[in-house]
Amino acid sequence: MSVLPAGIPAEVIHAAGDGPRPLPAAANVGMFRPRDVYGVLRPRTVEEVREVVLAFSHSPHGPRLHAVSTGYNWGLGSREPAVGDVVTMDLSGLDQVRRTDTDGGWAVIEPGVTQIRLAAMLAGTGRMLNLTASSGHTSVLGNIVDRGVGLRRQRTMDLAGLEVVLPDGELIRTGWWPNEDGTTAVNPQGLGPSPLALFTQSDLGVVTAAVVRLLPRPEAHRVLRAGFGRKDLAAALDELRRWTAQGLVSGVLKVYDTVSTASYGGVGGEYLAHICVDGTRRSVDAVTRAIEEEAADSGLFGPVLRSDEQPAAADDLVARALERAYVGDPAHNEEMLRSAVGRHAAQVDTKGGGWLFFLPLLPFTGRAVAQAQDLLDKVHAETGVRAGSTVNALDPDVIDLVVSFRFPRTEQDAERAHRALDLTYEMFSAAGFVPYRLDSDHHSWVDRLSPDPAARAFVRRLKQAVDPHGVIASGRYA
Repeated sequence: MSVLPAGIPAEVIHAAGDGPRPLPAAANVGMFRPRDVYGVLRPRTVEEVREVVLAFSHSPHGPRLHAVSTGYNWGLGSREPAVGDVVTMDLSGLDQVRRTDTDGGWAVIEPGVTQIRLAAMLAGTGRMLNLTASSGHTSVLGNIVDRGVGLRRQRTMDLAGLEVVLPDGELIRTGWWPNEDGTTAVNPQGLGPSPLALFTQSDLGVVTAAVVRLLPRPEAHRVLRAGFGRKDLAAALDELRRWTAQGLVSGVLKVYDTVSTASYGGVGGEYLAHICVDGTRRSVDAVTRAIEEEAADSGLFGPVLRSDEQPAAADDLVARALERAYVGDPAHNEEMLRSAVGRHAAQVDTKGGGWLFFLPLLPFTGRAVAQAQDLLDKVHAETGVRAGSTVNALDPDVIDLVVSFRFPRTEQDAERAHRALDLTYEMFSAAGFVPYRLDSDHHSWVDRLSPDPAARAFVRRLKQAVDPHGVIASGRYA
């Protein structure tokens, strides 16, 4: 007898058989602890999502619903839920780009719309997507609602509106949505208290669509590369912060350490900054000259290499990917993915090399980045696991530090890597470097890291009010 409620309208991909037995554990590239999953459903329309939610609301004693977009949340658990006893609702079948407006700078998309698809639709227009450096086959909307980071800015800044199925099946739209003729100005906050942010990193509803803002495509574009050694790390980061604060850097400045560079096929034994410069042709030329002069005057960097004069080598996959991804083209993103885990997107979880992420925010100071590197050295000394790290400067004050652990997928190596991840959580949090995204095994840290227990209690009261029967399973931030 199936544990699924009767009358499920969506395609049932997998379902547990007789009795309350879960499906066999699915593989995930991080080798996180599997939870009990009793079925996988794939609705293809918003109405089917509503009917699924309603069916589960009428079955209060069975498994709860866990929604994923494409399921490619690699290094943080992939499609693994935070808790067990769930049925997974795979939203990849909702894959419509409902509407685009390149004059107004927005698109209405569903969870199954991938980066590569939306980017291709925008090719040749005056607008582009704020891409991440991850695979083009990842979900745009999935990354936004988990508050990911693009190459231009934090992805939440791209979010104008959300369409959400509430736990009772009601469909709501919050934030800004275009009128019929698209003449209203984009206003994500709307009037009065805005519930838009309630549905990011949230288990209060199932997101079925979003209005995503599109960025103006620059008239001219260039990426500069500047290397420096570990002894100059703090001073170089302070200098890069000055350039960012003074408007010399477009988008998110990226600095790869030696481990991360090697992970993605790059070459060299130094830290390497990738500096995006764009605007008009004259402004790009002027800013390029300014950065070259500032770098020379500082005495901290090696030669500044220009993408227009010194294109990335064929084996420098980081530089090749970034040069295109900064301007909305994921043409080389898959090369980076394969160099990191050895497989293309569809096989990362089943056959790829082990991969874990820790994602803290740091103050944009040389001292903070140097301290973070020292902490990773301590993790290596205690566990034997060497992490790679990439600086993503979101603005002149805040850095998103992507810490990655690669490991062979054996039980022993996975245990060591997870021990290193646990120690990184402890050490970084004690230093005040708090993660902004969590993996499926560390969801309990949301209480440890919350600055105000009363605020956490308020969110849980909202969950009880909106979902009194617990239709939607508790998420990683519950």
